[in-house]
Amino acid sequence: MLDLVLDSITGTLPAVDTAGATAGAQDVAAFLLDKPLKIVVVLLVCWIARYLLLRLIGRVAAGIATGAGKLGGGRRNGLLDSSPLLSERRQQRAETLASVLKSTVTFVLGIMAILVVLDTVGIAIAPFLASAGIAGVALGFGAQALVKDFLSGIFMLAEDQYGVGDSVDLGDATGTVEAVGLRVTRLRDVKGTVWYVRNGEVLRVGNMSQGWARAVVDVSVAYGQDLTHAQEVLQRIADGLAAEEEWKPLVLDAPEVWGVEQMTTDGIVLRLVVKTAPMQQWAVQRELNRRVKGVFDAEGIEFPPAQRTVFLPQGAPGQGARREHRPVDPAAAVVPHPPAPSEADVAAQDAAAADPRTTDRGL
Repeated sequence: MLDLVLDSITGTLPAVDTAGATAGAQDVAAFLLDKPLKIVVVLLVCWIARYLLLRLIGRVAAGIATGAGKLGGGRRNGLLDSSPLLSERRQQRAETLASVLKSTVTFVLGIMAILVVLDTVGIAIAPFLASAGIAGVALGFGAQALVKDFLSGIFMLAEDQYGVGDSVDLGDATGTVEAVGLRVTRLRDVKGTVWYVRNGEVLRVGNMSQGWARAVVDVSVAYGQDLTHAQEVLQRIADGLAAEEEWKPLVLDAPEVWGVEQMTTDGIVLRLVVKTAPMQQWAVQRELNRRVKGVFDAEGIEFPPAQRTVFLPQGAPGQGARREHRPVDPAAAVVPHPPAPSEADVAAQDAAAADPRTTDRGL
């Protein structure tokens, strides 16, 4: 009885094509395992590469900020390592380089991922590459100055040519660096003027505060003085300054008297040099000048007087007689002058001369 009922029910149902269903499932599985899976793999690889590169950049930037990533090596100085200006310089340099490198990595990996995904889904990427090439050429011609500034800024930061707090000579401007960017460098001179220098326009850099500096003191003495005695006095003055507790951290090496630097019409110039910590050469130089003046006066060493030669005309009438001074009325001393013609007046005169019929319009 039950078999008859089942037979009647199955007879009324439509026949199902199991072969077609299997083929459709295989197509769906092939589609899911082909393009979407490739896209997921590409995005995952790009994300992992970006994560690893950003971590590497962060570790390098941290080393630069703490001083471990300094280029060039060389002897370290405790006075420099404890300087807040140097710490700020390292921090700014590390942050700028890290920001540029991270943005570059993200941009490059993003463009690569987009191109691979478009190629995977069947979209031709050749037109995009051609358009990108044309846009790159146009950008290179139109913004080559801006690109030059950015590239120069990146190399300046990477090579540590100068940083915040350095005293530099950039050719057109000289002063203390206040900020270093990828496009411009801001520095302030001794008069307080702030200069903005484009990095692409910097052809040479003179850094007076990197590694060490030198205080140069040129002292002029009269021709009749004992040069050997004068040099011994200079050496004694410099050695005494270098031995003092408050000046000892600023002096990095023993002072030296190089001897006669030049012979001028006024006197003989002796040169004294002292190797100092960066940015301290001017303080040492001023203190040496002050001490040299006092000790030379006590030792009786004379500085050369300025010599000038004056030529007087011969046979001039009234030579040697004092010229009588006559009081002058201030009002008569100032001769009034009418105002000079303006550009509009000159233009009107030229027009009237060219065309006599032109009337004067009061210009």
